Amino acid sequence: MRTLKDLDAKGKRVLVRVDYNVPMKEGRVKDDTRIEASLPTLLHLLQQGASLVLFSHLGRPKGGFDLGSSLEPVAKVLEQKLGRPVQFIGGKAELLPGSDAVLERVKALPPGSVALLDNVRFEKGEESNDEALARQYARLGEAFVLDAFGSAHRAHASVTGVARFLPSYAGLLMEKEVRSLKRVLEQPDHPYWVVLGGAKVSDKIGVIQNLLPKVDGMLIGGAMAFTFIKAQGGQVGSSLVEDDKLELAQSLLQQAQAQGVRLLLPVDVVAAQKIEAGTETRVMPADRIEVGWMGLDIGPQTQQEFADALRGAKTVLWNGPMGVFEVDDFSKGTLAVGQAIADLEGAFTVIGGGDSVAAANKLGVAERFSHVSTGGGASLELLELGTLPGIEALS
Repeated sequence: MRTLKDLDAKGKRVLVRVDYNVPMKEGRVKDDTRIEASLPTLLHLLQQGASLVLFSHLGRPKGGFDLGSSLEPVAKVLEQKLGRPVQFIGGKAELLPGSDAVLERVKALPPGSVALLDNVRFEKGEESNDEALARQYARLGEAFVLDAFGSAHRAHASVTGVARFLPSYAGLLMEKEVRSLKRVLEQPDHPYWVVLGGAKVSDKIGVIQNLLPKVDGMLIGGAMAFTFIKAQGGQVGSSLVEDDKLELAQSLLQQAQAQGVRLLLPVDVVAAQKIEAGTETRVMPADRIEVGWMGLDIGPQTQQEFADALRGAKTVLWNGPMGVFEVDDFSKGTLAVGQAIADLEGAFTVIGGGDSVAAANKLGVAERFSHVSTGGGASLELLELGTLPGIEALS
């Protein structure tokens, strides 16, 4: 990828695609992690003497202006973090990012200024990567910087489309994300372990298949483990299972065995009859869960076995919780695995975005990981395919 080292930004108006798709509540930003992650690129460009025009998506508006999905609250947080004025250009139906009205306001900005446009998903051609819309975006700057790794797997007008019409570069966050994930794909130190969780095997089939030849071991927890356990003849009660993936799960287990990869599944689980705080829980063997009960977290024996397996690892990739960690009663397994990875000395440890990041933040160990990805879907796609539409657009 072309990076900021290749861009002389002095005196230029630079269009920057950031990822400000942040959690919102009652018109306020609940979590500013993604805003914080964009600052190194913005400060670098400003120090070089550039003017910045930023744009992003937020939520899933239906291709039309929606005040509830406006980025105006984000502009206020960004202004505080940058310590300089941020002009918000939006908040009205006539001020869509690709409009002539926005172009006129951008042209009137003084040198060295920072502007944030409104939600690109207000534009009907954004998600279809409309060429005319991409050309309209390109009018807003003299160079384009893609720093929205969390959207780099989307071939949208503001991600890949505009890159066809402007000199285009990866921002510092984008570069760091790709470098870190490529390292676990192409140059991992061994022993190399992958920890996968979450609800569905189907979400991670490609990742499992691509990583099996590269790893020494794989730990599988979360609801996805029950599809593997049932495929081996286990009794999983009312636990979540993808019955149409049982054959595939058996095939993956056979592949792991054939390739000499240790693939560990839970041996015990914390089970309950409903997903609810304070409900009755029991520890049961993972392959003998009683009728009417469901496994909602890995059990204490599994926590110990997973931690023991990880001991001595030199590379660890973690994606997905070990249970319904949002409910405290079922969070201990996820937190135990996160702590075991964080405690590794001399290892290159990566959280592949998504719920694992929230779990690491809850545990207070996120800063002890070598890399915490800002893009769950993007990181999974990169780990599966080795590239992304956003990477290709900058190559």
